[in-house]
Amino acid sequence: MEANDPVLKRLALDLPKPALGDNRSHEKRLKDAIKQKVNEKDIKIPLDVLRALPECLLQSNYNIKALCIFNGQGWRLSNCLKNGEKERAFGLAIDLGSTSVVFYLVDFFSSKTVSTLSLENPQRAHGEDILERILFARKKEGLLILQREIIELINSAIKRLSEEQGINPYDIYYISVAGNTTMCHFLLALDPSHICKEPYIPTANSFDLLEPGSLDIDINPHGLVYCFPNVGSYFGGDLISGILASQMAEKEEISLLVDVGTNAEVVLGNKDWLVACAGAAGPALEGGILSCGMRAQDGAIERVKIDPENLTITYKTINDKPPRGLCGSGIIDLLAAMFEAGLVEPTGKLVRDRMPQRIKEIDGEPAFILVPEKDSASGRPIYISQSDIKNLIRSKGAMYTILNVVIQSVGIEFSDIDAFYVAGAFGNYIDPERAITIGMLPDIPLERFKPLGNSAGKGAVRLLLEKSSMKKVEEICEKITYLEMNVRGDFMNQLTGALFLPHTDLKRFPSVAKRLNL
Repeated sequence: MEANDPVLKRLALDLPKPALGDNRSHEKRLKDAIKQKVNEKDIKIPLDVLRALPECLLQSNYNIKALCIFNGQGWRLSNCLKNGEKERAFGLAIDLGSTSVVFYLVDFFSSKTVSTLSLENPQRAHGEDILERILFARKKEGLLILQREIIELINSAIKRLSEEQGINPYDIYYISVAGNTTMCHFLLALDPSHICKEPYIPTANSFDLLEPGSLDIDINPHGLVYCFPNVGSYFGGDLISGILASQMAEKEEISLLVDVGTNAEVVLGNKDWLVACAGAAGPALEGGILSCGMRAQDGAIERVKIDPENLTITYKTINDKPPRGLCGSGIIDLLAAMFEAGLVEPTGKLVRDRMPQRIKEIDGEPAFILVPEKDSASGRPIYISQSDIKNLIRSKGAMYTILNVVIQSVGIEFSDIDAFYVAGAFGNYIDPERAITIGMLPDIPLERFKPLGNSAGKGAVRLLLEKSSMKKVEEICEKITYLEMNVRGDFMNQLTGALFLPHTDLKRFPSVAKRLNL
């Protein structure tokens, strides 16, 4: 990403030397020089920088570099460097996830992300589910414990990244944080208790730029910390950051963004309007509630193929490690491959006599064994049960229905969507054709699907490299209209039709119907 206007400026200043006709103070001389470079009426100089100013100016013969950072309204001085002194200035973008926290160290001078680090969120010890952590926060000192854990993680990451790059943590001047509404409340020690109960209101939607010292974050004390705002309890800064990363709110064309986690979060719109919603469609698609489901880690099966003619099975695991379970992309591949091979009916029922050597009774119900126990890393078979298939179909049906309700709310068709962005690890690894086959994603041309990867992290990086992004974020928040799925009768009505492979209405999936002769 090119930085045409980052949140940190490096100003090369050749100050006029003091003389009898020019006896301005060092402070005044520096401020006047900065004002000529930036449109700023009042430049603040931190006290410790002011104390070092005489020596800095004299030793550099009044030829210095001034580092100024954007405070949301204008520029302020953060540091002065002597002529010839090594110049280093970095930003840190953080994707503050409830499971993992990802850090991106950005070099302001090269406009490049020089290092990335992913760490497990230590708050998981208080509950995998965010609701459990909200309940923990209500205990005595609970909220402060959650805050301290995430601050310590951030400082640990800063230390590791700094050592890796051979820099001082004080060379980091700016942090941008993209997290969901609750995670940002934990970071700032704001009461999250009303987020999860009617009428579902957070303590704050937007946050002022913060001094790192106010959070005990170990970067340059004259730096700043930016937290992406939210538009409600269930549409947080991570999604706002994703919209920023996709640039969908800056285009004439209509785009759709979907981020699949515990929930499926959807945004539809363009530069003039945005409609958003969230719904429970994620757990089964992530592998979280299946018999052999797992996160996308080494040994997770991520690709599955079954030859429809001879029923030969092939699969691929992450990093080619021995198979341990099924992650989201592997689950979708498996169900699509089974459907294409006639191993499962459109209703989701397993066809026992199609491959009897693979369909066995496990825990009192039929299951399709993908990996026999002798080939599994755990010594146990990897399979998908009849109940798993039912849960998968409900999840994929909910996903499709959420998408359909959103586009219908503005009176358009899926064919009107120019770009379909799929965010997160789910978006990186999912095969859109497989997802269309089971009726999870709409049947539109494959080239319109655009994997975004870690959209929250990418948006946080963009904010560091383009200060105009702060204004764009404000505009995004103002544009969004949020649809509450729980109170929409049409959602439940439409869901019924989506609980088949691919759907009861095959006209919605013409490419699948044609390919499978349905």
